[in-house]
Amino acid sequence: MAAKNGFVSRTKKEISKAIQPSLNDFFKKKHMNIRYLLLLFLCSFSAFAQQDTLVAQREARRFVREGNELYKNKKLTEAVISYKKATEKTATYFKAAHNLGNALYKQANYKEAITQYELALKGAKSAQEKAQTYHNIGNAHVAEKNFEKAVEAFKNSLRNNPKDEETRYNLAHALQQLKKQEEQTNKNKQDPPSAYAKRMKKKADALLEKFQFKKALELMDKALLKDKTVANYKDYMKKLESVIEIKEAR
Repeated sequence: MAAKNGFVSRTKKEISKAIQPSLNDFFKKKHMNIRYLLLLFLCSFSAFAQQDTLVAQREARRFVREGNELYKNKKLTEAVISYKKATEKTATYFKAAHNLGNALYKQANYKEAITQYELALKGAKSAQEKAQTYHNIGNAHVAEKNFEKAVEAFKNSLRNNPKDEETRYNLAHALQQLKKQEEQTNKNKQDPPSAYAKRMKKKADALLEKFQFKKALELMDKALLKDKTVANYKDYMKKLESVIEIKEAR
């Protein structure tokens, strides 16, 4: 059928078939362009992020050097400020967190020092760095009289550096203090001496006045078997043992 203006008329189906390949090509190119732009954006973003990270690391190192100089000159408050600026630039920078912990420890701020040492562990790259940090955590816990945690920290330090004799000595000291602490806790929980225990102690004192140390100790040992509250006089009984050993050694 002839159309106006001399053009040949097409059906909708014919038109659709004619333009479909062009539309497909258009959308394919469009999707490729979007993917290309997205990839380009991600690469640029990654490059900028890396550049920002490098800048932050350089600034952190500068603040650490500044803090070290202040620390050497015993300007602890100023050193803490510099180290904190370094940790703000990069929280997992080992030297920044570790040195900040040291400065806080020197200020007797043990709790905050432990927090910084624990952050330093996240940035520690060698066994030596881990051993050093756990050692310092142990010392901070000892200062806080938290001997149980100190023992665990010193053990972790030795796991990373088994040859460190100073840490081994500190572990032995912490274990000794932990034992004393537990004994004191148990003593506080113990029932007070009964009337019977007090009578036995009085009799033992009378024997001491006559220098009959062995009889006094035997009396207390027998009393302890009958009455557990005699254990309140354990220190007294240990002193008797020491006196007897000295006398027998002569």
